[in-house]
Amino acid sequence: MKVILTQDIKGQGKKGQLVNVSDGYARNFLLPKGLAKEATSENLNVMHGQQEAEAYRKQMALEDAKALEAKLKELTVNIKAKAGDNGKLFGSVTSKEVVEELLKQHHIKLDKKKLQLQDGIKALGTTNVEVKLHPGVTGVIKVNVTAI
Repeated sequence: MKVILTQDIKGQGKKGQLVNVSDGYARNFLLPKGLAKEATSENLNVMHGQQEAEAYRKQMALEDAKALEAKLKELTVNIKAKAGDNGKLFGSVTSKEVVEELLKQHHIKLDKKKLQLQDGIKALGTTNVEVKLHPGVTGVIKVNVTAI
């Protein structure tokens, strides 16, 4: 019997997948517990519609990420921090500060976890910071740190 899974089932498949299972397993376990629904033509059409909608959403997210990558490439974020005479900062510029200044200066909101900044910026000057926007799309922000 062909059924469409409504939840992930170990050993059978993932949610939204069309699988072929024995009649007894489907009638006595999957269908009564709501883990699957029968693969009628109506349910198959709904499943295909959902898959197409999900593919469209992913495509739009990828296009948005590529557009943001191009926009970030042209921007420079200016941050002022206290520094010593030798050019080293007192402390460091963290990803949180970079995201806050990006929002203030360029009105672009990012999650601080997307910035690939390990220990922060500890010196004056311009630093390129990688931003993970989408799987496979990585942008770069120029961060210019100047002394107060």
